[in-house]
Amino acid sequence: MFFEGSEKKVEVITAAEAGSLRGLGKNFWSDMVARAQADILTTLSNDYCDAYLLSESSLFVWEDRFLMLTCGTTTLVDAFLFFLEHVADEHILFASFQRKNEYLSHLQKTSFEEDINRIQSELEGSAFRIGSLDSHHNYIFHLNRPYQPEADDQTSELLMYHIKGGSARYLRSEGQTIEGIRKLLRLDEILPGFDLSDWLFEPFGYSLNAIRGDRYATFHITPQEDSSYVSFETNLNMEDAAILESLLEALRPGSWDLIGFNAPAPLRENGEFSCLTECLLPLACGYDMSFNHYQHTEQRSLKAVELTG
Repeated sequence: MFFEGSEKKVEVITAAEAGSLRGLGKNFWSDMVARAQADILTTLSNDYCDAYLLSESSLFVWEDRFLMLTCGTTTLVDAFLFFLEHVADEHILFASFQRKNEYLSHLQKTSFEEDINRIQSELEGSAFRIGSLDSHHNYIFHLNRPYQPEADDQTSELLMYHIKGGSARYLRSEGQTIEGIRKLLRLDEILPGFDLSDWLFEPFGYSLNAIRGDRYATFHITPQEDSSYVSFETNLNMEDAAILESLLEALRPGSWDLIGFNAPAPLRENGEFSCLTECLLPLACGYDMSFNHYQHTEQRSLKAVELTG
């Protein structure tokens, strides 16, 4: 069974004149999610944020911004355009739209180029590809307006492929539980004090939203053996936590991407893995986007055997 775990992502920041985005209410966000061909499964809220766990990934809404991720063959561009119909253009301070290279891009309903053509009919912006053309890469479109993020406004994305070992077998097993997955991911250690909302799909697959104050984190696991994919995203300062090392040890991916927005790439090469691609793209919208692709030595050896065998 194949499922495209690779996500599309949209993020928008609005001016005070736009009013409270949280005040738009769950019905508005449910309608927007439906435009992407997804549904809201659970809602988790605190004084700063409403976190919606979706049938395909996640939506986080703060007073002045939102972040939405969708996977599978969803049409996130339709959700983005729905939002733009309800908020005045001059009230949008920042907007970005991302897509990464998919396992099977020909199964997607649209391409990045088609999405951007539609978005640019509403917003003037710039689009880039960062990474390797014939390997892992990420596309991004951003609004062409100057924006100055707060000093602690940073995002890190860890995208893992070809997970293996006991953890991978457990995530594909019939006897897995939410409690078991939380323990496997060491959530008590890497997300202390966070409120959690998670969902275990049938026959397997797992999603989690976590919030603590204005900080967030989200996991999405597609454990299929031939196309396994795990994404983790957060606005925590990754230099202050051993999150990356903990997740790489727990899930043992063959390769992974580390994407940062005004966030350092704290991983350093060692004898177990190496960085094959390293890119830094200063964006005119106030963020520096970094892209690093890593590969474990075991994965490289496996590919060499496949090529010569």
